[in-house]
Amino acid sequence: MMARLLIVDDDRAFRLSTAALLRSEGYEVGLAGDANEAVTQLRSLPFDLMLLDLRMPGLDGLAFLEALRVWGEPIPVLMISGAGTIDSAVRALHVGADDFLTKPVEPEMLFARIADALDRRPGLTSHPASHGLVGRSPAMRAVLESIARVAPTDATVLILGETGTGKELVARAVHAASSRASGPFVAVNCAGLAEGVLESELFGHVRGAFTGAVRDRVGVFEAASGGSILLDEIGDMSLPLQQRLLRVLQEREIVRVGASRSLPVDVRIIASTHRDLQALVRERTFREDLLYRLNVFPIKLAPLRERPEDIPLLVAHGLDGLRARTPHGDGLSCSAFALRALRTYHWPGNVRELLGALELAAIHAAFGRIETQHLPAGVREAVATQHEARYRAPPSHDAERATILAALEHSDGMVSRAAELLGMGRTTLWRKLKAYGIATNSDAGA
Repeated sequence: MMARLLIVDDDRAFRLSTAALLRSEGYEVGLAGDANEAVTQLRSLPFDLMLLDLRMPGLDGLAFLEALRVWGEPIPVLMISGAGTIDSAVRALHVGADDFLTKPVEPEMLFARIADALDRRPGLTSHPASHGLVGRSPAMRAVLESIARVAPTDATVLILGETGTGKELVARAVHAASSRASGPFVAVNCAGLAEGVLESELFGHVRGAFTGAVRDRVGVFEAASGGSILLDEIGDMSLPLQQRLLRVLQEREIVRVGASRSLPVDVRIIASTHRDLQALVRERTFREDLLYRLNVFPIKLAPLRERPEDIPLLVAHGLDGLRARTPHGDGLSCSAFALRALRTYHWPGNVRELLGALELAAIHAAFGRIETQHLPAGVREAVATQHEARYRAPPSHDAERATILAALEHSDGMVSRAAELLGMGRTTLWRKLKAYGIATNSDAGA
């Protein structure tokens, strides 16, 4: 199920329009016009996030938020105001708001901030076909829907995407949601084996087929009978092997290396590649007829840089995995500042690189709270460079000012420490302080 959100705002038009917008994204939404109605809603249903207005009749948003935290209510809160000020934003963050937004809020900004606030609850977006795939972005939802659609059939699936995007996870999800789920799932890396070795691995061989073949050997097509086989990096398969694979797809039978008799096989074929197969066809290094046979049902995985809204969920998923396999890792968490840095980086290695970065950061943080300075150097440097570039057109909205002020408060006014938390250079932070007219104590002792 998607998350259940509670909108608390005395502006009826805002409540209704925002509810319609969020419901169109699949969220369940409850409505309250003031703090009393919100308490009634919270007592009747479990909610996963609250959108809370700053100024309301009776108990205002800040006072209500303070009361929620005193009561021990852990619900994430996004404070929203039509008259936001830096002081209000800082106070809201100080008493426990997860973010502060100023009306009018652009839909994409609202969706992104909600995803940030829900980052520690990845199970909320579980999908019948997810099987370990994490994300709520439109691109990931399209992938999950494709898996659910094709899995019950026996169609050949071609998974396309950059290295590290999770192509094998998609293949496993297709298998797990199919009628073959009780059968074996076998994955073979076509780029990781020499041609002769790969041929024997796929089709098996008979005794005496070549030097060292002292006994008959079953290949993965036979071993995966009744199940599914993933041919990973199919674009790196040699032309002779492509011809043999085409025969398997056409005839549903294989011939072991050195044998003359064909054997029927009952296996679903899933292929994946990070390469442009159409370009390889034009270069005459990939058979066009094989491409037609493989490309029955293509699934395209978007790179992580095109779906940054999935990063908070992936971070939560990665931290859960690290906690589960690390002694005394219960205290592992990620600060909001580090999470913003992770969302800013472009991740050329995609999800695989992100999970590796989290593991490194967790080690540096001694499995405590991950801050920006614990992230890999490449991530910190890229984020700092982007901050420097953005300084030429300094942002003027309250969110960045509030973030800087919160970082200064968190670091007791020490600019060097605040710069580390924000993932930017100290000189850049000093410039922003001057541009925003923010006074600070001396950086002595930083």
